[in-house]
Amino acid sequence: MPEARRRTVDRMTAWVHPDTASMARAAADQAADAITRAVGARGVANVMFATGNSQVAFVDALVGDTPGVPWGDVVVFHMDEYEGVGPDHPAGFQRWIRERIGDRVQLRSAHYVDGLADPASECARYAELLRLHPVDLCCLGIGENGHLAFNDPPADFDDPLDVKVVELDRACRQQQVNEGHFAGLDDVPRRALTVTIPALLRAGQVLAVVPEERKAPPVRAALEGPLSTSCPASVLRTLPHVTLHLDPGSASLLAWS
Repeated sequence: MPEARRRTVDRMTAWVHPDTASMARAAADQAADAITRAVGARGVANVMFATGNSQVAFVDALVGDTPGVPWGDVVVFHMDEYEGVGPDHPAGFQRWIRERIGDRVQLRSAHYVDGLADPASECARYAELLRLHPVDLCCLGIGENGHLAFNDPPADFDDPLDVKVVELDRACRQQQVNEGHFAGLDDVPRRALTVTIPALLRAGQVLAVVPEERKAPPVRAALEGPLSTSCPASVLRTLPHVTLHLDPGSASLLAWS
């Protein structure tokens, strides 16, 4: 069987795995190690998860097929939520986290962004939670427009806020339709609450889990294009505590893949 290939891109470590299953397994093993080390050091691990179709294989491997993870000492956060979307909305990210993680393992606690609350107050509340619970591990993806969480281009790499309300661009909203979460573009909320890029990358360790051929253009822009707010994911390669996990599809446009 082909082996995973490792590459250092600026200060970031990138892996291209032979297939999506091996990518998910490797990322899950790395996440489990980070969680276990945090619990061993402080008795708790604060972990932030991305949601969406691209994260399913990784989360299923971590939650359903990784023995020994001390879930009872894990506090979970998520990255974003649509404004006006409640906890049981089929496309809501709170529901995604709850069903794929919270209902499957016994967590210490989970803190959800409330899409139905007053947006400004909710941003302040969630930012305070992040201040009180410094994130040990942030597991994120890369959007089709290069976004991290809902920080669409042009993103602010030095955002003074930790959580804010954003207007979603058309490409971001279309991705939600293409993934089957909404019937049409007009059904996708135009605003969301998101953790900002500085707050995401402040985590002790960052894993970017990015499968699928549809992610090949933003992966190429992030790794081989300029460092630019027009591709928010390009900031990942500036940090040594970031590891990027790719499969053959998402790596297919890289010159070195």
